[in-house]
Amino acid sequence: MNTDLRFGIEEEYFITELASRRMSAQPSKAAIQACEAALGEYFALEMFQGQIEVASPIFNNVAEAAHYLDEARASLRHALEPHGLGLLSVGSHPLADWRTQRATQQPHFCKLFEDYRHVAQRSVLSGLHVHVEVPSQLDRIRVMNEVLPWTPLLLALSCSSPFWDGADSGYMSYRQTACDEWPRMGIPEFFADELAYDAYVALLMQTGAIKQAGDCWWGVRPAGKYPTLELRMTDACPRVDDALCIASFFRLLVAYAIEHAQPGADYSQNSRWILLENRWRAKRYGVEAAFVIEGYDRPFTTEQWLFRAQQVLGKTAHEMGVEDVFRQLRRMLAEGSSAHRQLGIFQRTLTDGNDTQAALAAVVDHLMKETAKPSRFVDHTLETLNAG
Repeated sequence: MNTDLRFGIEEEYFITELASRRMSAQPSKAAIQACEAALGEYFALEMFQGQIEVASPIFNNVAEAAHYLDEARASLRHALEPHGLGLLSVGSHPLADWRTQRATQQPHFCKLFEDYRHVAQRSVLSGLHVHVEVPSQLDRIRVMNEVLPWTPLLLALSCSSPFWDGADSGYMSYRQTACDEWPRMGIPEFFADELAYDAYVALLMQTGAIKQAGDCWWGVRPAGKYPTLELRMTDACPRVDDALCIASFFRLLVAYAIEHAQPGADYSQNSRWILLENRWRAKRYGVEAAFVIEGYDRPFTTEQWLFRAQQVLGKTAHEMGVEDVFRQLRRMLAEGSSAHRQLGIFQRTLTDGNDTQAALAAVVDHLMKETAKPSRFVDHTLETLNAG
């Protein structure tokens, strides 16, 4: 099998005022230029002026990704600090006010705000996107169908957006709830293969619904610009280790699908109904959800689903030399998702007699520290380049 699947990672960040802990509505031109100088060609603007993105180079292994993301995050922090600004990698900013955020003045973003109005204005969200290369001779939709049922597990582990509009939303991933306001987000329509997908895209383009295939923003999709399958469902991860682990697991899922003689053959409308239910449970309850697993008449805990993943994917993981990814996933589960950590800090700060704003500010401080923490992986799967 192909054990060297190339991949890339996109991380979206909130620019944060160090004094107020609030998301910056309009960072200075000098601050943005400093960020662009720090990242070079891998820097990208986002929908809002207070957001930026790193679109990584192509990686051959997770060690390269760990080294790059450590350097990128550190470079951005150092670029922002002289301007009184910090960096947050998280699904939703606890102290962001979507009403005050300003659109980035580029034609593509201006068109989104013109077309989607209030939905676009409320979309103050950050995600973790992972691209994994699919060999050109394979049908990417069939590969996607093999991978899709596992994606709520990835979402549950990544949940980092419990706060919205200055309050506890009641969801572990409110980002995914807000995403449902958009068309063509969430779970893809049911497509048997690329032929069916291409017909769908052609119909939307012919009728003026979309301008390009990239206007389909599902949680997993065949990328328009690259020969990849793209994961988009997951929240941005404060800890780079968690982002790396999710990227590694998604890469493993794609590798498992690729080695199948008929990837996606068992994916059906019933599978999609179960997937819809599991995504709902993941965004609402995160790692505490009880998941429906096709073929079983009882719900699975996240821990049980991870055990099942190791049973199914273990051989592929061994062939790729990434067996340790399962230990790292269990570590994430044992330590709790970012959403759980944020809620814990929020409640403890309130219990100590502080008001809501102070509690949210404490959460922001925690997130800035986690965003700044370098990778600690030193194992077969996720070792850093300078280990050993």
